[in-house]
Amino acid sequence: MSYDFDLFVIGAGSGGIATARRAAQYGAKVGIAEYDRLGGTCVNRGCVPKKLLVYASHFPNAFEEAVGYGWSAVSSQVDWPTLITAVNNEVHRLNGIYQSMLDKSQVKLFPYRAKLLDAHTVEVGDQKVTADKILVAVGGVPVRPPIAGIEHALLSDDLFNLKEQPKKLVVLGGGYIGCEFASIFHGLGSEVIQIIRGDKILRGFDEDLRSEIQGAMEKHGIKIYTSADLIGLEQTADGVVVKFKTDAGEETVIADAVSLAALGRKPNLDNLGLENTAVEVNAGAIAVDTYSQTAEPNIYSVGDCTDKVNLTPVAINEGRAFADTMFGGQSRTMSYENIPTAVFTTPEAATVGLTEAESVEQYGEDQVKVYRSRFRPMYYTLPGKDEKTLMKLIVHTETDRVLGAHMVGDSAAEIIQGVAIALKMGATKAQFDATVGIHPSSAEEFVTMR
Repeated sequence: MSYDFDLFVIGAGSGGIATARRAAQYGAKVGIAEYDRLGGTCVNRGCVPKKLLVYASHFPNAFEEAVGYGWSAVSSQVDWPTLITAVNNEVHRLNGIYQSMLDKSQVKLFPYRAKLLDAHTVEVGDQKVTADKILVAVGGVPVRPPIAGIEHALLSDDLFNLKEQPKKLVVLGGGYIGCEFASIFHGLGSEVIQIIRGDKILRGFDEDLRSEIQGAMEKHGIKIYTSADLIGLEQTADGVVVKFKTDAGEETVIADAVSLAALGRKPNLDNLGLENTAVEVNAGAIAVDTYSQTAEPNIYSVGDCTDKVNLTPVAINEGRAFADTMFGGQSRTMSYENIPTAVFTTPEAATVGLTEAESVEQYGEDQVKVYRSRFRPMYYTLPGKDEKTLMKLIVHTETDRVLGAHMVGDSAAEIIQGVAIALKMGATKAQFDATVGIHPSSAEEFVTMR
């Protein structure tokens, strides 16, 4: 049977665009549909604009620390409209780059919402197109949980459209997105209150990392309410009233903005037409095998809508592996072991491999040895600041292989990226020890821990 396209991609986020371009490089005729801006969550509402705001939030500390190095004191405050306009201008620039990349790859863009009509037919706008293979890469969206007055709260996406900087921000939830925005707005000068259900932020991360970041955030001035159950929100003339219960009883806080950044995301599957195909959805996410294939043999899916590992580089690698296998004659699958990730809080954190708890569960407590180092980096000695860096290695005693590496401190993401290569190659603690450190640096601590 003849089709309009060899591959049609639904969703032009990082994973969808990477897949489309790689398949086109192999000679496939490719179409892609996207009703929103090109680049998906990462470029438009996630990684890129968030990291730019992280950079902006660090300047007040830098001004203060400079005095310890002999610079005259600086009195400065952020101009929110200037900052957010610059951030959004950079996002628009990247949108244009993605369009240029699609054009150069001869991938045809359909600027419409796509809907599956059957296993080979997609409705885009007022037309129907057919494809031999279809890839669903529609990502995820933030959700509003069923809480009274939840409509008065902002979602994480909304924070990039604020006309004014909140004077007082309440962050609901302790996931990495909520913690990052709490740190960002605190650094920019907003009063920040964070309300979390558990006793610690960043559930799923290593326990030492969680404790270190939470302690530092509180020391910096972020008020964190733990073990809290939300009762409801109410819009008043004074702002948004948030009511919740803790062990101490019922509490109330008032803010001019509330972010729901960390109360969950879900695969963006609404009105996609999956019911017109044999694609299976499990726990709200598209079910796929190791080759990203769904229960419908010619339909595949990658990225956050499969809810495996919700990271941009993972979606890109999944998509490229699919394109290499289907169109490049290079059968390969995505490996989910030793995926590094970072949390751009203040202080920053990064991690790769197993947590201490995961290591003990998998290998047994007697087969796991933990190395820790906590110190004040040299940079903070002249400013006289009590800022700490935490580094941690988890080692399998029987094989001496390093199972996990975790860090809290300046440049954690940059440092762990290099350490991740070693873990991916199966490096041992002895090989870490045999590596000469770069002195003086914080990173050398990873090869000197005894």
